[in-house]
Amino acid sequence: MNDSYTIEFLEYLVFADKPENIPSSKKTLISTINQYSYCIAQKDQDFKEALSQSDVLLPDGIAIVWAVKFLYGKKIKKIAGADIHHFYLEKLNRESGSCFYLGASEATLSKIKERIHSEFPNIRFGAYSPPYKPVFSLEDTNQMIKKVNQFKPDVLFVGMTAPKQEKWSYEYKLKLDSKVICSIGAVFDFYAGTVERPGKVWIDLGLEWLGRLLKEPKRMWKRYIYYGFIFGYYLINEKFTDNLKN
Repeated sequence: MNDSYTIEFLEYLVFADKPENIPSSKKTLISTINQYSYCIAQKDQDFKEALSQSDVLLPDGIAIVWAVKFLYGKKIKKIAGADIHHFYLEKLNRESGSCFYLGASEATLSKIKERIHSEFPNIRFGAYSPPYKPVFSLEDTNQMIKKVNQFKPDVLFVGMTAPKQEKWSYEYKLKLDSKVICSIGAVFDFYAGTVERPGKVWIDLGLEWLGRLLKEPKRMWKRYIYYGFIFGYYLINEKFTDNLKN
């Protein structure tokens, strides 16, 4: 990760600049961090390594923005997976580039393709729906890599939910023939319209998490409520420990 564009956040270096300043001189692995992924990574060393070794780690969550302010008194802006996705689509459309979507169902990918062709007609589109399973076999992985490399996209979007997508992308980064590899999870469903993202008012108020919680309480309560308390514990413990040192 380029230190010129990052800020220290606990064990990580988080990107703290505009998307257009993301380094582009080499193959770039982009991941995101939020309160949920931070907590999961505390008990999953492979996930933690995948996040910490990403070339760019985006602050995808208002909790990370608040945490940086709380711990270090510094201000950063949230960059959601949907934001970086839109940024690259606009960039690729201007440059007549290509993108490949790895993940989701055939139906979801079909809707993404239709929308891409309508909104960004200069983009060359490719996609592959891998098997839906907790762990991929070697045969599965080889087929996924083959599909990507046959297409050779400028940007590879990976959407297989965290932490599977980050760990997979990190493990096979060097085998994937793509300039940018970007794990963006739920964005596939948002863009396809199969899951509705909370509106701009919620996002501008820093309450996108609340909008998602109200829409899907059974699925989201643990991510935002339970892990919210766990995340708060980590922050308070860090702040208390740091104060003792000083």
